[in-house]
Amino acid sequence: MNETMVCAVGNVATQPVYRELSTGPSARFRLAVTSRYWDREKNTWADGHTNFFTVWANRQLATNVAASLNVGEAVIVQGRLKVRAEAREGQNWTSADLDAVSIGHDLARGTSAFRRATRVEPAAAVGAAAQPEPDWETPAGHPVEPESPRRREPSAVT
Repeated sequence: MNETMVCAVGNVATQPVYRELSTGPSARFRLAVTSRYWDREKNTWADGHTNFFTVWANRQLATNVAASLNVGEAVIVQGRLKVRAEAREGQNWTSADLDAVSIGHDLARGTSAFRRATRVEPAAAVGAAAQPEPDWETPAGHPVEPESPRRREPSAVT
């Protein structure tokens, strides 16, 4: 509940790596976020410091990331910020990860074509007996409607 949700706008820095795990699909890639500022002396925009995040996507989002993202593309990532500190070979390392909730192309910097993903049925539902389609046909010789004393009015479709 008290997680830090962030929205990061940047570029895909590494090709997404897709894995099928026992818990479901997972994908990760590095996101480069470079700040920009107005340099008054040069009277132009300049690049500031670049932050790198490891973005983690799971389940259907992971599948869609693997099919949609490539290095250099501008994206917007919304997710939970996880900052980790660890010691490796006697040195202290800090990494910033984003556990993604949503990822999309940044349309302020380019165009994109959306394609709805097809849903894959879970394995449990595939093995279950399928319900037969109901028979909507009226049997031959069966009266369609009882005769009504009222006269039917034609209807107009607009």
